[in-house]
Amino acid sequence: MQVLQQLPEMTHPNLLVGTKTSDDAAVYKLTDDLAIVLTVDFFPPIVDDPFIFGQIAAANSLSDIYAMGAKPIAALNIVGFPSDLDMSILGEILKGGASKALEAGIVIAGGHSVVDAEPKYGLSVTGIVNPGNQTANSNSKPGDLLLLTKPIGTGVITTAGKQEKVDSNVLDNAVEIMATLNKSASEAMISVGVNACSDVTGFGLLGHLREMMEGSRTAAHIYKSSVPVIEGTEYLLNQGIAPGGTMRNLESVNPTVLWDEGITENDKILLCDAQTSGGLLISINPNKADKLQKLLSETGTLSNQIIGEVYSPSENDPTIHVTG
Repeated sequence: MQVLQQLPEMTHPNLLVGTKTSDDAAVYKLTDDLAIVLTVDFFPPIVDDPFIFGQIAAANSLSDIYAMGAKPIAALNIVGFPSDLDMSILGEILKGGASKALEAGIVIAGGHSVVDAEPKYGLSVTGIVNPGNQTANSNSKPGDLLLLTKPIGTGVITTAGKQEKVDSNVLDNAVEIMATLNKSASEAMISVGVNACSDVTGFGLLGHLREMMEGSRTAAHIYKSSVPVIEGTEYLLNQGIAPGGTMRNLESVNPTVLWDEGITENDKILLCDAQTSGGLLISINPNKADKLQKLLSETGTLSNQIIGEVYSPSENDPTIHVTG
């Protein structure tokens, strides 16, 4: 963010969503009926299996398009790979990404690779949306309810996996969650109509919520007990396991959060845990919430939990208030 502040602001009459509100993707209007949605994401392996890593990285990249309420149509591979590693490993990574592209109904039309000391993989994804129908993160309204479509905890669990300190069933469950597309959740929210949305990834639940609230000039009340958590996460937190990115998230968001006395240090870490391919954080009018929850349940979405509400802040109110 400090680097971006040094750059000239990029504006254009057709740029409907840019960097100003820290949204999930850019939206550029082509015609009165068509806008393209652009995003890119890539990262090093978080699991040992190259095929599964490819699946997770692709699902994570596609998530930005789904969060904007758009339809992904095409993607390009982005690859960094060491020259001294077996190329069959890269083949498995790309096959994993391709499997998720097929599931999403998009084409991977090419890509670019460089020699790198550490493997990295992701996608540059293009989507389409009707101009004005994009679901930006900056349109949350006072009175809205906040809904989350996946449980959190993947940062803690994958870190424990790297340290070989996690039960295989816990890790396998987290892997399945990360590899799950946000496609059905996105289609459900488009069908019902929501005010704002963001996917929960590297900045953690509270980091992405803060972006939503600041962009919307609103504040949020989060009920910690209502936030869905992947089984096994809290046990690992009690063992002192947390990724460095999660701790940096907590340090960053802490000045803007009012924590109730009952919120423990582990609660704070959990709510800031850096996610990979997390769920959609949706801000919705309460009159539509039941309909969305029902639709999410019918389509097998991993969570349809209401975790908080949005309000209009007074001058000295925190951006986020967390209670038990």
